[in-house]
Order: sequence, then structure tokens, then C-alpha cells
Amino acid sequence: MSADTNKMTWDLDSIFPGGSSSSQFAEFRKAIVTDLANLEKTFDSLPESLDDSTMDIWAGFLVSTQDIVERISHADSFAGCLGAQDVSDDKALIIEDEISNIIADWRKIVTGIEKYSVKFSDDAWKKLMDNKKVQGAKFYWNETRDKARLKMDPDKERLVLELSVNGYHAWNRLYSKMAGDLQAEFAEDGKTEVLSMGQLANKFSSPNRAVRKAAFNKLEETWGHVDGIASMILNSQAGYRLSLYKNRGWDSPAFEPLLMGRLKKETLDAMWKAVARGGKEMKKYIDAKKKLLGINNFRWYDQFAPVGTSSKKIDYSDACDLVVKHLGGFSPELGSFARMAIDKRWIEAEDRSGKAAGGFCTGLDVIKESRIFMTFSGNYDELMTLAHELGHAYHSHVLRNHDFLSREYPMNLAETASTFNELLVTDAALAETTDEPEKLVLLDQKIQQGFGMFCNLYARYLFDMSFYEERKSGSVSKDRLNELMIEAQKQAFGETLANDGYHKLFWASKLHFFETEMPFYNFPYTFGFLFAGGIYDRAKKEGAGFADKYKALLADTGSMTTEDVAQTHLGIDLTTGEFWNNAVDRVLVDIEPFCQLAKKLAK
Repeated sequence: MSADTNKMTWDLDSIFPGGSSSSQFAEFRKAIVTDLANLEKTFDSLPESLDDSTMDIWAGFLVSTQDIVERISHADSFAGCLGAQDVSDDKALIIEDEISNIIADWRKIVTGIEKYSVKFSDDAWKKLMDNKKVQGAKFYWNETRDKARLKMDPDKERLVLELSVNGYHAWNRLYSKMAGDLQAEFAEDGKTEVLSMGQLANKFSSPNRAVRKAAFNKLEETWGHVDGIASMILNSQAGYRLSLYKNRGWDSPAFEPLLMGRLKKETLDAMWKAVARGGKEMKKYIDAKKKLLGINNFRWYDQFAPVGTSSKKIDYSDACDLVVKHLGGFSPELGSFARMAIDKRWIEAEDRSGKAAGGFCTGLDVIKESRIFMTFSGNYDELMTLAHELGHAYHSHVLRNHDFLSREYPMNLAETASTFNELLVTDAALAETTDEPEKLVLLDQKIQQGFGMFCNLYARYLFDMSFYEERKSGSVSKDRLNELMIEAQKQAFGETLANDGYHKLFWASKLHFFETEMPFYNFPYTFGFLFAGGIYDRAKKEGAGFADKYKALLADTGSMTTEDVAQTHLGIDLTTGEFWNNAVDRVLVDIEPFCQLAKKLAK
């Protein structure tokens, strides 16, 4: 094992040395600003016609537009890493604000391109898309032209982009800053520590119910101090969206996330219908788990409670070895990639205060690398997070040599490789163990994920839908937001949660509700979980030869609609219930073995 494997902090200096004070990073951003200003001047002098005499000029401009957004994305990812590793890094926050303005300026140029694209004839546009300079990003530019027909006048859209930086997206940044700054004193084993909200949430995986309950109460208490501000932020963001949608003529608040997901409404509806059925079937699993845990009432903080021997701590280096081994069992290339990412310290996993909550994987596009952010304290759930985020990194790796704009896949497909990794690791570990208590633990982890997707994530979607409906009539009070959240949880969780077991402030504590880059940031996870399950089922049936087909599928995620990816590579129709019902059943099939084993071991 490489010595670097034991290091739990990532390497950012190889990207730009010096963090937020890096002179190289400052020069990189300065060059972007200069080049963007020159691009704007070039745009103003572009020919207004598109024919044989102007075709190369337009093709060159589109290439330049793509080149500069790749560098912007690189800078944005690096700044996000800086802010995540240290929430007190105010300079990093200023840089993120600066890049938000740059992104808005780039998007204004794209809005200008949209204006021309709808004026050009279909024949001329097709000829431009067939130009060898542009062809690699053909899908993106065609999609951009199609979206332009659904928007307001380009001048209005440019104003929206400009105002959103210090309005709409600023609310998101304010929330992130507020959430990152929140801390609370927490006592455990006679020791009191100051923990972030992310560290408190990690306590929900403790085998000690008293610890889980105390962490939950402390988390709700702490968020209760700022729920009024969180309510203002959420209402402001939703009000912005609804006003924008009204002026664009978009009837449903779900229209934008469907558009961004390259997804049909029929597909999403078919998925949620199957999920609602699956959620009801989870009661048998929860009843068995309650007996294992020795509890009568199942509450929010029990969702991630471990059973059996999973209370043992896992060393980070051992977790890395396990993940590499099991990924490599499916594809040696995938396993080698994971080992490389670990050894080169692409991963920030240290358990310390001052870090942002949650986990993510971000691409550093210019150098064709990724960085993974998480907090590893030694439980199995965090091992799964490691496998999950390495899946995202591998997805980016597969696409690294494509044109930048054809690497931009939608969020629902973004969860494909990450969830596939989790399934690989869990099932490989299940097949390997002969120890029944350990098998119980692994089955629990596997079903627990399905429970989260069918209940926790579904509750988020239901909340979003009901909140946006009420927001049309005006701001929604924090007390009503609590009520809407509990109503959504009651519907999604069914009879599994006790009457006093809901998380009323989940709307405030979950950053996904405040993400402005991706509205309705909930269904992508459930979609990816079930879609990856279908791919995994195909992989098991076809064996080792499927690894190349899997890579081909990932490679097309940035240049096809979601339905086309499924039809092309799997031969399935996502708009019907058949695929989704089968995907749900694949999750439910593990419940009976879990219950039987739980009953046997409880004797």
C-alpha cells in the first residue's frame, strides 16, 4: 500500500499552490476575465448572417466560447474545494462570488448565441453543427437552440442572468455560509466537542441510540436558531423562480428541472409511481430492524442506525483497499483508477471541525482530474460514500477527452456511476462473507439505501411540490414549512416513522433545497439509484464483457437525452412502468432474506 493512501487530506497545491492566496490562481482568473472581455467584443462584431462565407467565423467563435467555460469551470471547482475544506476561509467565498459574476457574463454570451441561433435557418444551423470544429459539442448547441425557443426575449434573459448573481445565487451562497458557520457543543463519552452540522449528522450512524437522539435534538435546536433566516432564503429563491417561470410561460415549477435533466415528465411520473409502491413495502424491513435495535418506535434519527457488528470502526486505509478490490472485480480499469485517485490524494476525508457538511466530487477540467470531499469517521456508511464519490470521478475520467460541452451530463445521469459503485462494493462484500452477522449488516446497508431513496428522497420531492404550490400565493411561514415537511414525510414514509419521529426542520437543514444551480435537487438520486440498479442487473447477466458497454453508456451521458441513453445502450423505454417496477423489485427482493436472518440471529 502506498504511504499516501494513509493521508486523509487532499492535494490542492498541485492545482494551484497557496490556496485562496495563490498568485497562480489569481493569474488564472485574471486571464479568464481578459479573454472573456475579448470574447464579448468578438461577439459584438460577429456577422449576423450564417452562410458559407461566415460559417468558419461562427464555428471558431463557438469553439472559443467552449474553451473559456472549461477554464471557468476549473476555477469554480477549485474555489469550491477551498470553501469546503475551511468554511472560515472568507477569501475563498469572495473568489466564489467573483466566479459567479464571470459565469453570468459567459452565460450572457450564450444567451446572445441563442438569439442568433433561432434566427438562422435550419439548413444553415445544421451545416454549422456538422463543421468539424463544432461537431464534438453538437448536442449541446442543438439543445441550446431548442431551449432558446422556450425563453423570453434574449435581452430580458441577459438581464435575468446579471441580476441573479447578486440576488438568486447570492441567497444560495448566504445559506451555504450560514450552514457552514453553524456549530454546537456535543457531549459524548464524558467529552464535550464543538461540532459542525455535518459532524452532528454523522452521529446518526452511531450504534448508541442515546447518541443518535442527542445529536438529532442538538441539530434541530441549532437549526431552530436560524430557521427564520432559512425561511426567508427559501421563500426568496422560490419567488424568484416562480416569477421567472411565469414570464417564460412555464406552467409547472418542475419544468426547469425536467429540462435540465433531459428528461420527460412521463419518465419521472412512472418512476415516482413505482417508488410509492416500493416505499409501502419497506414496513416489513423496518419492523425487523426495530426488533434488532430493541426499539418500539422508529424515528428519523434511526434511519442510519447500524445493526449487528457494523458498530466496529473501519480504518480509512482499509476502506480504500476494500473499495479498490471490489471495483476491480468488475473492471480492472475501474479498480486501477480508484487506486490512482486515492494514492494521488484526490480525496479530502479527514474528520475535523471547520469543514462543510456533506460530500461531493468535482471536476478540475483543465487538468482532467477530480477532487472528492467527504468526512470519514470510520463507519460503513462512509465507506459507501467513498465508493459513491469515486464513481463520479470515474464518470468524469471516461469523458475526459471529449469536448467540454459534451461532458456536461444531467444530474439524474450523474448518479449512475456513483450508485453502480455502491452496488458493486456491497454485493461483492456480501458474496465474500460467510459470517451471518456480517451478512446481516451488509443486507441492512443495501436495503437502507433503498429505504432512503423510496422514503427520504420521495419526501423531499413531495415537499418541493407542495411548497411551490403554496408559494404561488405568497411567502410561506416557517411554521407552515414545518407542517409541509411533516406532511410530506408522513406520505413518503407511511407507517414506518413514529408519530413523534419526524424531522420538521429537514427543509432548513438540507442544502439540496437551497441549491440554485439545480432546482428540485432530489429526484436525481432516486433516478440514479434505480437506473444504476438496472445497469447493474445487466452487468451481472452479461459478465465481464459488460465493462466496455458500461463505459460506452457513460460516454454518451453528455450527448443524449436520458431516454435515448437508456434506449441506445440498454434497449429500455423509461416512460413506461415496466423498467421502474422491475428496478424497485430488485431492491425489495433483499427484504425477505434480511428478515429471516434477523429472526434467526435474534434468537
